[in-house]
Amino acid sequence: MIQRPSSALRNFLTGEAGGAVLLILAAALAMLLANLPAAGHFYHDLVHAQVGPTLTPKLGPMTVHLWINDGLMAIFFLVVGLEIKREFLDGGLSTWERRRLPVLAAVAGMVFPAIVYLVVTGGEPGLTNGWAIPAATDIAFAIGVLALLGDRAPASLKLFLTAVAIVDDMGAVAIIALVYTQGLDMTALAGAAAVLAVLYGMNRAGVKALTPYMIGFALLWYFTLLSGVHATVAGVLAALTIPIRCTPGAPDAIDSPLHRLEHAVHPWSAYLIIPLFGFVNAGLALNAQMFALLLEPLPLGVALGLFIGKQLGIFGAIWAAVRFNIADCPSGANWAQIYGMSLLCGIGFTMSLFIGGLAFPGQAILVEEAKGGILMGSLLSALVGFAVLRWAAPGERRPEIAAG
Repeated sequence: MIQRPSSALRNFLTGEAGGAVLLILAAALAMLLANLPAAGHFYHDLVHAQVGPTLTPKLGPMTVHLWINDGLMAIFFLVVGLEIKREFLDGGLSTWERRRLPVLAAVAGMVFPAIVYLVVTGGEPGLTNGWAIPAATDIAFAIGVLALLGDRAPASLKLFLTAVAIVDDMGAVAIIALVYTQGLDMTALAGAAAVLAVLYGMNRAGVKALTPYMIGFALLWYFTLLSGVHATVAGVLAALTIPIRCTPGAPDAIDSPLHRLEHAVHPWSAYLIIPLFGFVNAGLALNAQMFALLLEPLPLGVALGLFIGKQLGIFGAIWAAVRFNIADCPSGANWAQIYGMSLLCGIGFTMSLFIGGLAFPGQAILVEEAKGGILMGSLLSALVGFAVLRWAAPGERRPEIAAG
């Protein structure tokens, strides 16, 4: 009897701490190297070492940093796209009833951090472009913290957090494509559209072999890189063309191309690509000048957007949805646990660092300030969220709102 593979989501929910730990270690190593007197220059030279040719004049010579941020991260976004498609067609977001609460929470969880950021920065023209930095949630870190709590965090809370993060990822991809795209090359954009059309045509023709799709993904990435749209968007677009065989309420189908690709690529994304991204982006020199800069509007806006804005938006949206009978809360979770989960959504490490680099291109000081704010806000959200969930009694019934 053939043993069908378990769901990638189930594997993630049962073994997610490993990827989060690797990401933490990679970020810590980057911080250590950036602050050791003898290693600071080595770290900088390594990250910015030129590797390979100039693919586009806009980016200049390809470096280790560019290959990871614009190349390997496209594979991470491929996984994100696969998860989005699977969840909407064959998972926890497959019906509007299941989507309603995660969508409301995710949208509010993106709007409120942006508002907090803009209020703190005072609408200063040079800083407004960073409004999206605190709007993203790092699913690996957030789920990793939940994993450390064991059965104190009910499975329904993990599933809900995953659903919120997936919708959040959709918003982040849209922001990257629409807000942080400049100087379009229409010829390259037409090439990307042609490749995408071929991929879609293969899907409609019933092509299930993954190799043609991966060749198309590589071509789509190259044309997208040249077009001026951030190259990582190619990962999500390619993922949406991968065929899927839906098996509602059952383990992933062994003959489903999407499930097979997700199972094959997810470990590389979680255990190699994301830690590498953390290593090349988290190196922040913590000298006296940087500590002074952490009190500037940009880092404070990012930190407070993540810590205050996220919990206000997500917890407030859930409370309002239950209060007005728009949706039900995750089963088996009490209000303290839901609040703790809302705090964990303020961990914005990976996506926030990614957007921070796009928001202030060529402005190293502002990127470093944003990085400091991301680290402050994410660390505070993780610690306080963990404390709240550790203290909260296990939920035994659905939270209720007293009629007012």
